[in-house]
Amino acid sequence: MARILLADDDGMVRDLFERVLAASGHDVRIAQDGHEALGLADSGGAFDVLVTDVHMPGIDGILLAKTLAAKQPGLKVLLMSGFPEQLQRGKAELAGHIETLTKPCSIEDIRAKIAKLTA
Repeated sequence: MARILLADDDGMVRDLFERVLAASGHDVRIAQDGHEALGLADSGGAFDVLVTDVHMPGIDGILLAKTLAAKQPGLKVLLMSGFPEQLQRGKAELAGHIETLTKPCSIEDIRAKIAKLTA
């Protein structure tokens, strides 16, 4: 399965996504914000998929995705936000394999987006 980096400043969202992704057999690493995610990527090797909230303190999800994609060509990205306009901005600024997910979302929505990115 895929190696996934999950970055979200909301602990409940992180816990839910971690459980869903791990139950699907993915290797998941968790970060509370963009800075921690960059540290994990620098020390832990390449990831197949970045799952990130757009709105986080410090480094937001769009900047995080741009930074990691520059270091890891072919990185697939799932951007999440409760604000659809942020997702549209992310799609406009990022190239490559990107999916978006509006929060709140269902477990099936999460699984479907990850399945599409890892197919």
